[in-house]
Amino acid sequence: MLYLLLVPLAKYVSFFNIFRYITFRAAYGAVTALILSFVAGPAIIRRLKRLKVSETINDDLPEGHRSKSGTPTMGGLIVLLAIVAPVLLWADLGNRFIQLMLITTLWLGGMGFADDLMKFRRGKGMGGRYKLLGQFLLGLVVGLSLIFYPFKEGYATRTSLLFLKNYFLDFGWFYIPMLVIVIVGASNAVNLADGLDGLAIGMVAIAFGAYAVLAYLTGHARISEYLNILFLPGAGELSVYCLAVVGASLGFLWFNSNPAQVFMGDTGSLALGGAMGTAAVLVKHEMLLLIIGGVFVLEAVSVIVQVLYFKKTHGRRLFRMAPLHHHFELMGLSEQKIVVRFWIVAILCALVGLSTLKIR
Repeated sequence: MLYLLLVPLAKYVSFFNIFRYITFRAAYGAVTALILSFVAGPAIIRRLKRLKVSETINDDLPEGHRSKSGTPTMGGLIVLLAIVAPVLLWADLGNRFIQLMLITTLWLGGMGFADDLMKFRRGKGMGGRYKLLGQFLLGLVVGLSLIFYPFKEGYATRTSLLFLKNYFLDFGWFYIPMLVIVIVGASNAVNLADGLDGLAIGMVAIAFGAYAVLAYLTGHARISEYLNILFLPGAGELSVYCLAVVGASLGFLWFNSNPAQVFMGDTGSLALGGAMGTAAVLVKHEMLLLIIGGVFVLEAVSVIVQVLYFKKTHGRRLFRMAPLHHHFELMGLSEQKIVVRFWIVAILCALVGLSTLKIR
């Protein structure tokens, strides 16, 4: 909004030229998101407490989780507000990258909100089948948009490959199923990782920090040429969105760190995971998400492997409990230690992922 309003005024007042710079707007998008989280967070938490929108702790979870019963959930509303408002304020709203990211955030955030609301009112959510259907439809919308209105001609159904320069894998019409898998997988992986205080939101901040860098590099003609990565005009604007997510995540972490004052619920986790997958798709680095979001991948794979192993061995378990963070809890590690160690591994994954841009 500020970009569209103030940049035209630069021909009269040179100061307004500063709003042309993505780095300036991205930085202040993060600051705005952080401050908005701090300001709106306490009011939203008080409202959730008053309405008694609280988390029901599953009996199968480790004993230490019993004390969390009654903690307000649907705190993802804080995150969504702290992302959408700064993006509307600081980003170029005419940019299609931004438009698709906002659609993803609001679509999955709304779906997660509906699921949390159903759990609160009738003790049962919308069910996995309907969640998958909503995620699938979003992936279909994004995929068709990219095929019929590509950001760069000739690359609509192509994606970058790790460690290979100037070579792109063309999926053809199979690109849409692949894209759907990325968005649905990322959305559910973040949802699965949201099981310990501060765990998922901290790793989300790390992953989006990496994608903020990647988006800026992809949208910069000279740097992308130097790194031998695909140049996508306008992609740099995505860094405004990504840093807004970083600011919103850090702001939410203020309330979600152990002991958590609020949980984000599906309202936040589905939206953040889907947005992460969509960001990877838009910058044509879907496979890099396997590295940058490596801990999320491990969390999701641990659940899949546990289920398959349980069925194959007729009741035996490979892990003490899945997702993976619960396995370490049952090994005796404290919640805080697990969270911090997972953050450290997530930072390592992000750095390794970004380093692959030069290893080509």
